[in-house]
Amino acid sequence: MAASAQDSPGPSATPARTGRPRPSAKGEQTRARLIAAARTLLAGGLAERFTTRNVAALSGVSHGMCHYHFQDRTDLVLAVVTDIRPEWILPLEEAVSAPGSFAERADQVVELLSRPEGAELSHLHSALHWHALNDERVRESLEAEYRRWRGCFVTLFQVLADERDDERDGSRAGAGGVDPLALGEAVAAAVDGLAAAESLGSEVDSGPVLHTLIRTLAAGTRPGA
Repeated sequence: MAASAQDSPGPSATPARTGRPRPSAKGEQTRARLIAAARTLLAGGLAERFTTRNVAALSGVSHGMCHYHFQDRTDLVLAVVTDIRPEWILPLEEAVSAPGSFAERADQVVELLSRPEGAELSHLHSALHWHALNDERVRESLEAEYRRWRGCFVTLFQVLADERDDERDGSRAGAGGVDPLALGEAVAAAVDGLAAAESLGSEVDSGPVLHTLIRTLAAGTRPGA
């Protein structure tokens, strides 16, 4: 049966909205307050206190409103994982992607990694690792972040590989060249080890160690090395 003129929308009718509505500015502010409260509780090192109810209370938001933005505490943890990305991953990505030679970018990476990690960020990483051991969703999210972080070092050594290829004749391009994945993963593992030592109070000066490691690995990729 054909629709009547009254059933059919006119040319000026507003199309039906689909999908979730964009959050309002107030909604974004509420969400940010909840994430900030979640960070505070996680950094406090008391896993038993990290509940949606306590996060809501700390942020001054109703428990129901907390669940409007986050289904459960795992969602809050995942939001914190994303929230801290600009504090440890993005600066490294910018450093390895910036214009300049391998040596210049490597110096910038070492400078970034030599900066003391703030107490809150250090405690947050520890708390997130604990949750990753007990929650598969957190583990997958955190592992994805670390893959992205390790990828920065691979990108750095890809710059070196490109420089080495440019130094060779076209017929020898790539011969005996750099393995960015192996070298990048090696440096990432060394950085992890230094961070673990520092977290235990070891007085290791990571800057010179990393500079020497990266310089030595780079020198070992030269033809005839």
